[in-house]
Amino acid sequence: MTLSRTHQIPFDFPLVTRLDLYIAQSLCLLTRSQIKARKLTALVNGAAVKLSRPVKAGDVLVLSWLPEAPEYLIRENIPLRIIYEDQNCVVINKAQGMVVHPGAGNKSGTLANALAYRRNPAEYDMTDHGDARTGIVHRLDKDTSGVIIAACNDAALRFLSAQFKSRKVKKRYIALVKGVPPQTGTISGLMRRESANRKRFSLQQNRLPNERGKMSLTFYRVLKTWNGYSLLLLKPKTGRTHQLRVHLKSIGCPILCDPLYGKPDKQFPGGTLMLHAYSLSVTLPGADRESRFTAPLPLRFKRVIDKLGPVPERD
Repeated sequence: MTLSRTHQIPFDFPLVTRLDLYIAQSLCLLTRSQIKARKLTALVNGAAVKLSRPVKAGDVLVLSWLPEAPEYLIRENIPLRIIYEDQNCVVINKAQGMVVHPGAGNKSGTLANALAYRRNPAEYDMTDHGDARTGIVHRLDKDTSGVIIAACNDAALRFLSAQFKSRKVKKRYIALVKGVPPQTGTISGLMRRESANRKRFSLQQNRLPNERGKMSLTFYRVLKTWNGYSLLLLKPKTGRTHQLRVHLKSIGCPILCDPLYGKPDKQFPGGTLMLHAYSLSVTLPGADRESRFTAPLPLRFKRVIDKLGPVPERD
């Protein structure tokens, strides 16, 4: 089976750009690596073309590509810190350092591997590969600890996914940052992947006409401050990749020990990302009201806070 899509580049599109770049960056249909792996072909205005061909406003594209190959993973009996579990879902306090879903270089040891075993332990075998549909509804970065929920069946997955898609789920994070921002604030703007470093994202706060990217929004409140450091409560309204890390960097307060968006801190050498998913409020399948799940601050936060010392008194 081949997937296909017909698309006309908007007449107000301001650039002439390569077709593969337009597909990846403007359409966000496939990444450039996926374009190659899934053998995408294209017609531009009815003619077959190479993906390096320049395209412009008004061009009509007919794109065809192979569907994603079925993904399989190994069931692994990995201990998890369970906050709540019933027949429809499981809420977990994810440890820092655990990858949520397998990817390049992470085929085992992930939350998905652990959930695949938990859903069907009777078939556990290191040589037996199970279906990768493990009910994961949302993600946390590898180095972010805290609350994450997964569905145990297809109906629960659809029910929970709809709440995340409509942004009805309330997520609260705790972060230790370098710097002292205003007591409360809102951070918003378009996020997009950096062309020079594909692992990083950047924020465009002053939106320009035809600016590309995905809208992002975060509210924050300062809980405590020390000399040059702050403890923040973060309330993201959108769920973009690296959103909180990029947003805090954009206001000059990068998350402490962030290896991608921050700088090494002499006071905390060898520290790890100080970002924790503290709570998640969501309506569970079959429930008529919202439930709130929390994960207490991990030991790494307590150690840093103890080292920072008492909160300085204000005049």
